[in-house]
Amino acid sequence: MSDTHITPEHRRAFEALTSGECGNFALFSCTVNGAPASAIVAVCADGGERLIHPLFVSVTPDMHLADHDGQAPR
Repeated sequence: MSDTHITPEHRRAFEALTSGECGNFALFSCTVNGAPASAIVAVCADGGERLIHPLFVSVTPDMHLADHDGQAPR
């Protein structure tokens, strides 16, 4: 099993959010597995269209955080 579920894409998204170098972020209303949620997204222009790339989603009532051994954080 991997020591982390953090992918290079996750790391790039986090660094973009925390570095202050990018300004194309928005808070977006959405659903996650049918549950109401919100997401931090990057909004990019592609010709005449705006592309919305989800970076991170909010915690939902059915979401449970656990470490790699299945233990909840304290």
